[in-house]
Amino acid sequence: MPEITVRPLDSISDFQCCVQIARQVWADAELDTEPTVTYVIAHHTGGQVLGAFEGNKMVGFTKAYVGLHDHTPYLHSHMAAVLPSHRNRHIGRQLKLAQRDEALRRGIRLIEWTFDPLETRNAHFNINRLGAICRRYIVDFYGITTSPLHRGMPTDRLLVEWHLDSARVIAAMGDLAVEPRVCSASVHLPNAVLHAAAKGEPNSTAALMELQSRVRSEFTQWFAKGYAVTSVQSTSLAEEYCLSPFSDF
Repeated sequence: MPEITVRPLDSISDFQCCVQIARQVWADAELDTEPTVTYVIAHHTGGQVLGAFEGNKMVGFTKAYVGLHDHTPYLHSHMAAVLPSHRNRHIGRQLKLAQRDEALRRGIRLIEWTFDPLETRNAHFNINRLGAICRRYIVDFYGITTSPLHRGMPTDRLLVEWHLDSARVIAAMGDLAVEPRVCSASVHLPNAVLHAAAKGEPNSTAALMELQSRVRSEFTQWFAKGYAVTSVQSTSLAEEYCLSPFSDF
């Protein structure tokens, strides 16, 4: 396959390409697509906009805003997308690695982002493949949106912490991370509910909302006790978030 290269974006034409890619990736949610100006602002204020290219064609991008924890800067990675025609080529991981490298060159050691805990494919990528952790659950982060992708449900999110130069992340970069054999605590998501929702079966949204309510309660309780999500495991019956005391890693 043709080589994929990643580089920073800094021109209006590049940012307009990002908007077009976003519209293709989230075609059913076009009304919620962010305009070009948001990419301009991210770039201008010390954030980060990176593009993945096949030759001269942009096939993916990632956008992050700069933030502060106390007086320490970090990046909040707000969007990442790869064209449907170029999925399953590890371009998403290539973008995240470039994002990490660029941040470390600037002395930034933390990148955060959010994801829907019911989207377990994202969970595997974030936790297992990248070595991130989660220890905060945010209820209805964006509010109710017009996007059909959100089904009119509260936009609950897990907050990802990607500690870029930690031993855990460095191990994940070399595919050396090992999943724990036994979880100190766990949150289960039944495959039957997830698969029914993915197929759009009748009453699947109601079952998904009930599942969302349960995992919200469980995550909130475990995080309050000082636990963090450290891996995601799959069985024939469920997807399982594994949690450990934060002091264990």
